[in-house]
Amino acid sequence: MRFGVPHRHFRRTDSTNTRARELAAAGAPGGTVVTAAEQTAGRGRHGRNWSAPPDRALLYSALLRPLEERHMTLPLAVPLAVCEVAEQLRPGVECGVKWPNDVHLEGRKLAGVLIEARPQDGWAAIGVGLNLTIAPGEFPPGLRQTAISLLPDPGQAWGSAAAAKATLDEALERWVEAEQAEVLEAWRRRDVLRGREVSWDGGSGVAGGIDDRGYLVVITSGGGRVALGAGEVHLTVR
Repeated sequence: MRFGVPHRHFRRTDSTNTRARELAAAGAPGGTVVTAAEQTAGRGRHGRNWSAPPDRALLYSALLRPLEERHMTLPLAVPLAVCEVAEQLRPGVECGVKWPNDVHLEGRKLAGVLIEARPQDGWAAIGVGLNLTIAPGEFPPGLRQTAISLLPDPGQAWGSAAAAKATLDEALERWVEAEQAEVLEAWRRRDVLRGREVSWDGGSGVAGGIDDRGYLVVITSGGGRVALGAGEVHLTVR
């Protein structure tokens, strides 16, 4: 699968994933990419808002079609692609992944992924928000202690959204088609949640990595093991 052609760019839109889903419903081919300089209604998992100042983040959605059973590790593969992009744009840094879909740098959230799939129609919209050149004071007050940007100097050419888009196109091509074993191994190497205390509505414990389905394994205080699916829980990390 080649990503980036065709490419639709919006100066301002509500959500690149919304535009990608509309294009998918209209018959757009796999590999279609939608980007925007600014979003007015960007969103993450469970309806959370995703905001960024204009031209300071990569706001990106790609259409995967056909969506097949072999793409079952897609929610894990996409954050790995984003990690590679960040490390290519800013050599010397090392990114981690926080289950289920966040990319972390220096202990803070650098990027988020939102995948909206329509298996019955054979496609998925892959949404990525990657903070590029957002100054610490430009984040909303509630995120200033937990969010981070990749590049401190917006004047750097390699910090542009265009450069990030081209790099992500290439990274997605490889990771979307990667074998399940390769995805799981790479994810486990980058896992920043393993060993940390977590809680959810149904209990608490210590994160023990992911199983072969991509579910989070939690070791409870009694020594039991619980496997959590990404769509099932709101996770709190302590």
